Amino acid sequence: MFEGVVPVHLYTVAILLGLRSLPKDFDFIVIGAGSGGVRAARVAALQGARVAIIERGPLGGTCVNLGCIPKKLFVYGAHLADELEDASAFGWNISGAGFDWPVLRNNTANEIKRLNEIYRKLLESAGATIFHGSARLLDAHRVEVGEKRFTVERILIATGSRPFVPNWPGRELAITSDDAFSLDRLPKRALVVGGGYIAVEFAGIFHGLGVETQLLYRGPMFLRGFDDGIRRFVAEHFQTKGITLKLNDTPRRIERNGKGVRVHTESGARIDTDLVLVATGRVPNTQGLGLEDAGVELGPRGEIRVQSNYQSSVANIFAIGDVIGRVQLTPVAIAEGAWLSQHLFGPGSGSAGTSESPLNYDLIPTAVFSQPPIGSVGLTEDQALAANGGAVDVYESEFRPLKYVLTGNSERAYMKLLVSRRDDRVLGVQMAGADAGEIIQGFAAALTAGATKAQFDATMAIHPTSAEEFVTMSTASRTLEAAE
Repeated sequence: MFEGVVPVHLYTVAILLGLRSLPKDFDFIVIGAGSGGVRAARVAALQGARVAIIERGPLGGTCVNLGCIPKKLFVYGAHLADELEDASAFGWNISGAGFDWPVLRNNTANEIKRLNEIYRKLLESAGATIFHGSARLLDAHRVEVGEKRFTVERILIATGSRPFVPNWPGRELAITSDDAFSLDRLPKRALVVGGGYIAVEFAGIFHGLGVETQLLYRGPMFLRGFDDGIRRFVAEHFQTKGITLKLNDTPRRIERNGKGVRVHTESGARIDTDLVLVATGRVPNTQGLGLEDAGVELGPRGEIRVQSNYQSSVANIFAIGDVIGRVQLTPVAIAEGAWLSQHLFGPGSGSAGTSESPLNYDLIPTAVFSQPPIGSVGLTEDQALAANGGAVDVYESEFRPLKYVLTGNSERAYMKLLVSRRDDRVLGVQMAGADAGEIIQGFAAALTAGATKAQFDATMAIHPTSAEEFVTMSTASRTLEAAE
């Protein structure tokens, strides 16, 4: 219906004559049907725009298919090992319990298929047209997918990111998080390489499912960028649980070793294992899109350079999500996509392309579904001291949650508030412990509203909960002073 509406040679003539208003097949083409792209396409279509969305893989992108959703389901499965172990303290006699890897893997795959179908229905019900295949820009207003070519007024690149594997000899013997959800069998031993949230989460998943797990990281402590107190707390729990930490080291080469794998490290160590999962970061998916042909400027890691309104170096081409190399979180991409489409096609969009996004990147709550899980919003200790311009009071609490007092489970919870002495504003809320993500989500709303420590203190506690600790910490454990 849409292809070939305006022959390519007419565009060549139009450009030569300075005519740029020939009819377009679509008002908006979104390349990438991940969470951000789908939200942008739906909002634009519901505003009456003629929208197409192009995706080469399953709908839903990384989050639905190879990230947030399957990972969290695996985390639930892994955590059940602790629940079963603790059950006897509550009077439950559970014997003969065993883990069946294919059941978890296949049930998770079926849930993903269900979500793929939901995404398809959401797009189609909004009026967007879906094309499956690899998209390529021929220029700023023409997009190719397979043998089809379309002309378009505006383009959005929302192609996400992919795992990065360093160029070690034998790198083909390792897997990435993309592969971990479809393993034929669960290994007896696993080595996770990396120190970010993906590495830490998969170390916890493997260990919880009964795999002898080691974590190898090049730095002195994993989870760089998180609060140091949280990092130390989780590291201690990892070791208590039996996850082996190998820090300040990195692979030099990987080779076959019988039926397993041997990793030679820079320190000279040799690590024998059955599986190596590399989680050393992600890079933007910008290769093969024809961005150079369209004149889109890229950054040093292949990210699309954008202005505050997500506009690229080409006026009618925009980008959001992981592909712009800012914050690699699903809710961020969704918010960016929703704002952009409302800005471009919503009421009062006549000045589209000029305003700044109102998104607040300084107060993005985040969670790491490690064991124990982490929740964080606002500033870390170091950031608070650097940004506050004065003294910062630190409130800390570490305790054994009520859930574990009848059991032999040694897991504890750690909570921290960072408060400005200048104006009593709460600068950061940090937690490691059960339900950290759920708890921090609520406190993120408080920080967004500019809550003070006095307002925290005036909030009635819910007892008995772990969350009540955040509104009952009355005495600062220490004060941070800026160096003179």
